[in-house]
Amino acid sequence: MTDTKIPGTPRSRPDASERELHTAYDTALLDLDGVVYAGGDALPHAVASLRAAEADGMGLAYVTNNAARTPETVAGHLTSLGVPADASEVVTSAQAVARVIADDVPAGSRVLCSGGEGLRVALRERGLVPVDSADDGPVAVVQGYGGPDMRWALVSEAALAVSRGVPWYASNTDLTIPSGRGIMPGNGTAVEVVRLAAGREEGPVVAGKPLPPMHRETILRTGARRPLVVGDRLDTDIEGAYAGGVDSLLVLTGVTTPAVLLAARPDHRPTYVAADLRGLLVPHPEVVRDGDGWRCGGVRALVRDGRLAVEGEGDALDGLRALCAAAWTDAGEGRCGLPADEALERLGLGA
Repeated sequence: MTDTKIPGTPRSRPDASERELHTAYDTALLDLDGVVYAGGDALPHAVASLRAAEADGMGLAYVTNNAARTPETVAGHLTSLGVPADASEVVTSAQAVARVIADDVPAGSRVLCSGGEGLRVALRERGLVPVDSADDGPVAVVQGYGGPDMRWALVSEAALAVSRGVPWYASNTDLTIPSGRGIMPGNGTAVEVVRLAAGREEGPVVAGKPLPPMHRETILRTGARRPLVVGDRLDTDIEGAYAGGVDSLLVLTGVTTPAVLLAARPDHRPTYVAADLRGLLVPHPEVVRDGDGWRCGGVRALVRDGRLAVEGEGDALDGLRALCAAAWTDAGEGRCGLPADEALERLGLGA
């Protein structure tokens, strides 16, 4: 591993690791949707990769912004897919926001819960009482993803309470969530509905990724000393790792496309890049300066005539890593706006 970054330091290229990542880090902090599964079904290579990493001694923790399900339910789902998991290995944004609320209000307080069973269980775990109506005397309002069957009435009650000035919290504000059928609305969409309906300019106190309460919850529950965040989203998984000062692996099985990765702002640039979770089990090649460009493996990337370009032949992911170096170096502390469609097509990665 090289060039490990700290918060506030722009990353100019993906890092290298001479060791397989599952032996270089003690715990993988894995996002679920878009990383391990999509729409409930395991993603290709996910189960075999996780079983191999765990068998070799790597700790696995499942860290999700999805607040709908309880840790027991998530662990049961993972086990059914072939990845044996215990509820203690699951950390949710519901748990993180429940801890934040419990720090702010007296024990036994009523909290209007606009969310699913996972959020209700997390509130009870912290000695709070979930209620359903703005007329039930809540001292706080909390929103969390309630699944595709989320009741509109709960969103309406949350809006009523927030409009009355009740303190407002959210497990997370992800606008979308991946599914087996495509991208669906996430909790952030419901949060925006409440904000608009309540006439609020500012949003709620948020606990989930990429914010510190989620990182704190994860470290408290896992005890990880050298964690590696593994995710598919730049604005939650990778930004959360950056904010926490820990390394990250982006897998391209979820919402982030190669083109979006090339345009990533500094706090959205991952330490490592892989096609899928097999990236945990292999070393990662070095990206090196090569004249006016960057080389990884047999592929060289550079800026030519105002566009990102690639030369040579080699692995497509090596080419993407080299392109990241060319794009991020050109962008510095901003976003790269150079066209990359031709370079990505040449690598077989599309736009």
